[in-house]
Amino acid sequence: MQIDKSGRRNKVLKIGDVFTWERTFTKEDVLEFGRISGDQGEHHIEPDENGLLMVQGLLTASIGTKIGGDLNYIAREMVNEFIRPVFTGDTITCEISLTNVQQLESFKKLEMKTIYRNQKGKEVIIGSSYGIIRD
Repeated sequence: MQIDKSGRRNKVLKIGDVFTWERTFTKEDVLEFGRISGDQGEHHIEPDENGLLMVQGLLTASIGTKIGGDLNYIAREMVNEFIRPVFTGDTITCEISLTNVQQLESFKKLEMKTIYRNQKGKEVIIGSSYGIIRD
């Protein structure tokens, strides 16, 4: 961490940096996200034969936004490929790897790839994003 001219802390970021965050989804998470987003497909509100709800894809993908928030990242584009479903009780780890960092006059341009894995190590989402961090 560096301090810039205005006294703000400025994260030093470089290609290859990796950030992770994990979350275990609950029935309450799925129902509340459905209420807020309107995504209330039957698979999100009616338990399956094991008593589980399928977690909304965008709720799962929101794990990465926690990391983005920590970095003060402003996404310009986010692309996700949803590979397999996530269910309540699953613990998902998001790994974000910086693939490009470019320092410009008053901001950094970033590109990153994302991999979300469940507790069994299986990929559930892969994706990419680009955006900026203001200095």
